[in-house]
Amino acid sequence: MLTRKQLDLLRFIQQRMRESGVPPSFDEMKDALDLKSKSGIHRLITALEERGFLRRLPNRARAIEVIRMPESLSGANAGAGNGEVRRFTPSVVEGGRAKIPSVKTPMTQATDENGRAMTIPVMGRIAAGTPISAIQNQSHSITMSPDFLAGGEHYALEVRGDSMIEAGILDGDLVVIRKQDTANTGDIIVALIDDEEATLKRLRRRGSSIALEAANPAYETRVLGPDRVQIQGRLVSLVRRY
Repeated sequence: MLTRKQLDLLRFIQQRMRESGVPPSFDEMKDALDLKSKSGIHRLITALEERGFLRRLPNRARAIEVIRMPESLSGANAGAGNGEVRRFTPSVVEGGRAKIPSVKTPMTQATDENGRAMTIPVMGRIAAGTPISAIQNQSHSITMSPDFLAGGEHYALEVRGDSMIEAGILDGDLVVIRKQDTANTGDIIVALIDDEEATLKRLRRRGSSIALEAANPAYETRVLGPDRVQIQGRLVSLVRRY
C-alpha cells in the first residue's frame, strides 16, 4: 500500500534516474512534490524503503536505488492487482496539490431484500494518535443493522492508538464513518492532513483555522490552516470485539 505522495515520489525518482542516471536531490524532490520542508521527503523515503520500493546505499551522497515499482502501474493511475493504489475514501481529495490522480475504490453497501442488513467495507486503519498513511486497501467487510448508520455512504476503519480513549474509542476498535466532506464543531471526524496523513480527531473551529483535538490529555491539539485539512467523514458508530 502506498500513499499518493509516496507514489508521486517513487515515480519522480524513477523518471529522473531514467533521464540522467542520477537520483534527484532532496530539494528537487521537495519542489516536485510541493512540500514545504525536506523532513517530509525523509519520511516518504523511509516509508518507501520499509515497503521494499527503494534502497539507500550507505556512505554515498544521493545514493538511492529504485528496487521495484508497484505492479500494474500504468500511465497516471495504478490498475487492478496486487500493486493497486487506492484511496480509502474515493473522491475525497479532489483538486488538491497532488499531480497524479488516484484510482477510486467503489464503496458498496448491500441490504437484504427486507433492508435489514448493510455491508460496510473496512478500508484499513486510522490513527488515533500519530497520523498514519491515508491510503489503504479494503481488507474485509462487516455487516451492520441500518439502525446504527446515518444514511448515505459509509466505510469502517480499524483504530490504532489511544488518543481518543476519553471519547470511548480504544485501540483495536472499528469506527464506522459516514462519508462526507463537512462536519460540525464537536464532531469526531476522519481528517486528511496535507493530502498525506489521516487521523481520527474531534473537530474544533478556531476562527479560520481548524483544530484537531484528541480525547487524551497526553496528546496536544493540532491547529492547522483550512487548506491543510480535508474532512473525509464523520463518526457514526463503533464496533468492539471482546
